[in-house]
Amino acid sequence: MNSPLEDRGTRTLVAARKLRELIVSGSLPPGQRITERLVSDQLEGMSRTPLREAFKILEAEGLVRIEPNRGAVVTALSVDEVAAAIEVLIGLETLAAEPACERITDAGIAAIEELHARMEQAWRDGDLMAYFRLNQTIHQRMVDAAGNPVLSRIYASECARIQRYRFAGNQQHARWERAVQEHATMLDALRHRAGAVLRELLRQHHRNGWVVSRQVLQTREVEPVSVRLSRGSPRRPH
Repeated sequence: MNSPLEDRGTRTLVAARKLRELIVSGSLPPGQRITERLVSDQLEGMSRTPLREAFKILEAEGLVRIEPNRGAVVTALSVDEVAAAIEVLIGLETLAAEPACERITDAGIAAIEELHARMEQAWRDGDLMAYFRLNQTIHQRMVDAAGNPVLSRIYASECARIQRYRFAGNQQHARWERAVQEHATMLDALRHRAGAVLRELLRQHHRNGWVVSRQVLQTREVEPVSVRLSRGSPRRPH
C-alpha cells in the first residue's frame, strides 16, 4: 500500500502531465491564467495541494510562471524568442549527431526503432499528442546517445520550454506526414552510423518544421483567445 506522501506525489505527477498536455496542445494558450475552475474537468477530484505542486513542476520547465495574487499563468514567448530557441536546439542536435552514431549500442538503436514504430502507429491512429510525446523522446534519445550529460540536460530543458510551439507545426496534416517520413530517414542514418548524414538530416528536419510552426504561431498572435480555446487538436483524415 502506498503511503500518503507517495499518493500525493503520484497525484502531483498526474496533474502536471494533464496540465502540460493542455498547454502543449494550445487548449491553455499563452497568457492564460490557470484556475481550478478552468481545469476542473481535466483534474476531476484533484485537491489543491497536488495542483499547486504541479504548477511548480511546470514553472521549472518554463511552461508557466507563478505570479503574486494571480497564481499560475501560461508563459508567453514571442515568435522571435522561439526562433532563437530552435536555432539552439539545431545546434545541440547537430553537435550530438556524429558522437551518437559512434557510441550508440545496437540495443540503443533497437530501442529507438521501437519508439519509432509506436510513433508511426500514433500517426496512423491520428493521436497527435501521443505522436508528439514519442517524437520528443526519440530526439532526446538521439542526443543522449552522444554520451554528453551536459548537452543532454540543456537540450531537455530547452525542449520543455518551447514544446507547445513545436507541437503547433504538426497540427498541419501535410507537415505531420512529412515529419514521419523525415524520422524514418533519420533512423536509417542512425542504423548505418552515418553521423554526417544524420547531422544534416536533423538540421533540415527542424528547419522544415519551424517554417510551418512559425506560420501557425504568427496567425495565432492576431487570433482572439476565444477562437484558440475552441480549436481542438486535429485528427489525421482516414
